[in-house]
Amino acid sequence: MTTPFPARRPLELWGGFECTVVRIGDTVRDEIAETGHRDRIEDLDALAALGIRTVRYPVLWETISPDGPDAADWEWHDARLTRLRDLGIRVIAGLVHHGSGPRWTDLLDPAFPTKLARHAARVARRYPWIEDFTPVNEPLTTARFSALYGHWYPHARSETDFLRATVIECRAIVEAMRAIRRITPSARLVQTEDLGKTYARRRLSAQAEYENERRWLSLDLLTGRVDRHHPFARDLARAGVSDADLGALRTAEGTPDILGINHYLTSERYLDERLDLYRPEFHGGNGRQAYADVEAVRIRLPDAIIGPRARLKETWERYRLPTAITEAHHGCTRDEQLRWLDEVWRAANSLRDEGADIRAVTVWSMLGAVDWNSLLTRNAGFYEPGAFDVRGGKVRPTALAAAAESYAKTGTFSHPVLDLPGWWRRPGRHYRRQRGLPRTGLHARSILITGSGRLARAFSRICTHRGLTHVMLGRGQLDAADPRMLAEAFDAVRPWAVIHCAGFSDIRRAEAERLRCFRENVASTEAVALLCAERGIPLIAPSSDRVFDGLNARPYVESDPVSPSDAFGCSKAEAEKRLAALGADALIVRTGPVFSPWSERDFLNRAMLHLAGGGRITASGTDRISPSYAPDLVHAALDLLIDGATGVWHLANPGSATAFDLLDRSIRAFGMHGAALEARDDAAAVNRVLESERAALLPPLESAIARYHQEARGLLPSVGSVRAAE
Repeated sequence: MTTPFPARRPLELWGGFECTVVRIGDTVRDEIAETGHRDRIEDLDALAALGIRTVRYPVLWETISPDGPDAADWEWHDARLTRLRDLGIRVIAGLVHHGSGPRWTDLLDPAFPTKLARHAARVARRYPWIEDFTPVNEPLTTARFSALYGHWYPHARSETDFLRATVIECRAIVEAMRAIRRITPSARLVQTEDLGKTYARRRLSAQAEYENERRWLSLDLLTGRVDRHHPFARDLARAGVSDADLGALRTAEGTPDILGINHYLTSERYLDERLDLYRPEFHGGNGRQAYADVEAVRIRLPDAIIGPRARLKETWERYRLPTAITEAHHGCTRDEQLRWLDEVWRAANSLRDEGADIRAVTVWSMLGAVDWNSLLTRNAGFYEPGAFDVRGGKVRPTALAAAAESYAKTGTFSHPVLDLPGWWRRPGRHYRRQRGLPRTGLHARSILITGSGRLARAFSRICTHRGLTHVMLGRGQLDAADPRMLAEAFDAVRPWAVIHCAGFSDIRRAEAERLRCFRENVASTEAVALLCAERGIPLIAPSSDRVFDGLNARPYVESDPVSPSDAFGCSKAEAEKRLAALGADALIVRTGPVFSPWSERDFLNRAMLHLAGGGRITASGTDRISPSYAPDLVHAALDLLIDGATGVWHLANPGSATAFDLLDRSIRAFGMHGAALEARDDAAAVNRVLESERAALLPPLESAIARYHQEARGLLPSVGSVRAAE
């Protein structure tokens, strides 16, 4: 008899580290290595500082015994598990996490359960203080990805192999827990699974019914529910699963002490045979019918109840077991990540109020994840931050860390971005758009954007997309250098944050209009910062690569001393100096030249239109810059704002180019044969390339340029008409 978890205490906030070790062909992906946690034991202290006292943590078979059953390397785990114990953090030990075991076994190996049980016993003997275990994470999901869809090893693609793998994993869970309990009788099984739901049009209702029954299979096996009357009994028999295998599971020895639900926005699906309505990447089928398989939240389903509360309630009512949400993650912008975690937290509390035994919500993953947008099948380095952002080589707390700390210590969390629901609850999310504009809500707190130029409009555009209520006041509505007008604007808008884009931006005219340039760039920044400091309002203050003279042989980083060589650069450097003198907690965002797919006034679009009209351009082929792609720049700046980041950040897409490079690549991308572009070699070449010593938050320049060429075609429909002269 296992020792039960304490009942009816406040909902707990657990933490988890994305720790998948998965084999794809002959390549092994290790998320602990790819997020850098393998080399940072201090991450555990950062976790503890948030008040989290339970963590899902890897003690993975693949990393301890990769070369054979008699070999084991415990050094890394010894240090970290000892540190967690010293910090007073309860460990839920994961033994296989989406993997197929070491190279000397796999999910279709009949001996897999016995082999895993041996590893489990060794873990229990070495760490007798650990009482909570997840021998196999998400067995059904892992079987689908490894043995039905073929994404992961052993890359099988049949219903038979999928069913066999699922049963083998469930038997492995039972045998592993049996081995552990011989050593630690009080050991508890915390069993995780992704339990989404499938919806469909009438023609595909049978497929949806099949998938909705299949989603329970692993937990039905573990709880002893799969007998000859079970909906999958015949399928299992046809797959060669013996009655002896099922009999070993009918004892319900695998019944979880805590049933862990991992729920994502993509967990709930919709099937539609009308393939022409969806992009090709959504097309698939079952061998008999072809259909699109898309996220249910993007489809109008008037009678459907989707979301974490519905799935959690469904699970509780089916099994009546103590339940936790063991993964809560959304790989999106920071505001949407907060909204998702808040919705999951509220759902768990709501069901507890109705009498359901919901124990915890888990922030997953504390350090984010790499390449999960492709299920790890593409090694693209696509990183989704979690409670901490690791892109700077050490952990930087994000707004999710602040939320986690607040939930862990007080059970509540508040932030202005929570005034509106997540995109999955807002109009406009559907693949087939509704008519009319989404309503922003009357009581949502606002961001104040000063100015109405290209950068201000880019911030406004992205804020609208992200559901961030805002007010933009241009030059005709607000003189940001006038303290009285500024105070009136603050009183009227009552902003929770300010993005100060108002200013003098014409670099060529700055020398001739130096007084105006300094008033609009320096005096206004100082006035805005003073008012923000008085009222405790976070501030974004855009700056420029022109604070540097370009004489460095290497890229400039945030700590390099400023050295402006023109009036515009001097005005930006002086504005930064005033902010520092005020002690203002401002986020100073330095960028290179900004290009976007939205405005004809942006330098790259303007050049393309000029060339398309038959004009000639001579561009520097020697001066090097770090352009900043407006969508990437604005998203990163808003994430940092929500995180509460301050100080100087270089937000340019990593990489460099000359003006000639950018124009020449765009000419070729748009098919502008015969465009009159010439390279100019400047005798005194400058280098204003920006890099960040804090963290590179924007995608590479190559990616940004490729996306610009795709997205700007609607703005520049005529550029392809240029042709070489006969």
